[in-house]
Amino acid sequence: GSGASMARAGGAKRAEVVLRLAIFGVLAALGFVVRLFSIVRYESIIHEFDPWFNFRSTKVLVEDGPYAFWNWFDDRSWFPLGRIVGGTVYPGIMFTAGLLHSLLHALRLRVDIREVCVLVAPTFSALTALAAYLLTAECDTPAAGLVAATLVVITPGYMSRSVAGSYDNEAVAITAMVSTFYAFVRAVNTGSIRDAGLASLVYMYMVSTWGGYVFIINVIPIYVLLMLLCGRYSHRLYIAYSTFYVLGTLLSMQIRFVGFNAVRTGEHMAAAGIFALLNVYALTLWVKSFTTPAHFRSLVKLIIGAALTLFGAAVTLGTALEYFGSWEGRFRSLLDPTFAKRQIPLIASVSEHQPTSWDSILFALHAAAVFAPVGFYYVFANLTDANLFLVVYCFFAVYFVGVMVRLLLVLAPIAVVLGSIGFSHTLTPFVASLKRDFLAPVGPPEESMGTLGSQE
Repeated sequence: GSGASMARAGGAKRAEVVLRLAIFGVLAALGFVVRLFSIVRYESIIHEFDPWFNFRSTKVLVEDGPYAFWNWFDDRSWFPLGRIVGGTVYPGIMFTAGLLHSLLHALRLRVDIREVCVLVAPTFSALTALAAYLLTAECDTPAAGLVAATLVVITPGYMSRSVAGSYDNEAVAITAMVSTFYAFVRAVNTGSIRDAGLASLVYMYMVSTWGGYVFIINVIPIYVLLMLLCGRYSHRLYIAYSTFYVLGTLLSMQIRFVGFNAVRTGEHMAAAGIFALLNVYALTLWVKSFTTPAHFRSLVKLIIGAALTLFGAAVTLGTALEYFGSWEGRFRSLLDPTFAKRQIPLIASVSEHQPTSWDSILFALHAAAVFAPVGFYYVFANLTDANLFLVVYCFFAVYFVGVMVRLLLVLAPIAVVLGSIGFSHTLTPFVASLKRDFLAPVGPPEESMGTLGSQE
């Protein structure tokens, strides 16, 4: 009866969970192993200049402690001037490797810090697969999430920055970025302060690892603005963004290299402006709930006038006191691609800062380049609050990739997410047809013979 059917459903649910865990185990092993070819074929070594500097900084942190690290003057960098390391680095990857090194030693595994640094990027590829699964499942279905986890571990655009020995900031930053987006989208779906607080904590980790955190703190406010323009405002959105902005900004200010830039420089002003706009909008709706239409129109004019006055006064006072800082050169070159060539030739001379060719995009995205447009169609066919975030993320990632080739790393995750949605929805009707035609339950032999006899 009903008890047996419930038992079968519970058994099927447990089998599904076990199958997903097994798939994640295989994907984690695959993502780790395919990134080891450079050290298996040659030797365990750190690649390129920046990873070597990060490695030397991590050695100081592990051998001499955090206070020595924050006050370390590196006379071998930026020669002959030297470098005050504590206030000029994103320390997230150093502390991550140091924590892993301490954990391994606590487990009585005497691993050298160099080996830990070499294997940080392959290790985080497994966490990126999990983050891609969670983000895709939150925006679409768990089946699409499994496809996303599979694609992200083999996509060249991400693999190029996560091979063994590539001890650079992006090795852990992409995991943090995708995790931040997942936590924020979940907060929008649930309206939970806990989820918004989790997004703020992960965002702080992202700020500590890579300057690309500016992409997050601009894409999320633009998404909130688009939600307001589309008439999709909700208390869930208000709770998610208000909590994320306030806590995220306060936590990001704890990173020495960022500090008060989080509330002063131009690349952070969009987030502050949208926070103010969202609160004015919420105040307007609250006033509307207990006033007549005539009084409401008068009060709206008063609220908007007061908000514009306060905004103008703040901008004027901040400009007069030289409180607001200017945009950083690389970010200005994203908005104006000709800026670096005219003003900062050093930035324009870097090969990573050149425009991206089509063949580079197709090579970096692999199979995701084929299915991402299909996923874009299915997202618009069933548009939700979560799916709308994918649209905003994809739009700005594509634009920035057109300006700077290194940002293929930012495009790769959203291309994988959209590609997995397209692949999953395209395959679903065919799988249903196969189940119906080949896996349909067959009746007992007696019933079949009885049916045959009745036909005769």
